[in-house]
Amino acid sequence: MLSEKTMVADYLSELNASLGTYAQIISQCDNQQLRQTIIQIRNGDEQKQWELYQAALQHNYYTPASQAETQDIQQVKQQFIQGN
Repeated sequence: MLSEKTMVADYLSELNASLGTYAQIISQCDNQQLRQTIIQIRNGDEQKQWELYQAALQHNYYTPASQAETQDIQQVKQQFIQGN
């Protein structure tokens, strides 16, 4: 039987993959009603992902990466600005 930690990690992984797929579908959807429906589904999954992520943190199932330094953030911003 799978542990709760494994199940949470699997579900988070599936939600993250789904969110990427929704973005692709939304950007290519010509039917406005269908587009809005998919946006609503995506928004719901984003909320589920956030709530599950918070629960995983509380149960020590997930350890986020350390916070980036301000200098590193500024460097990445500059790279994106220069690339556009």
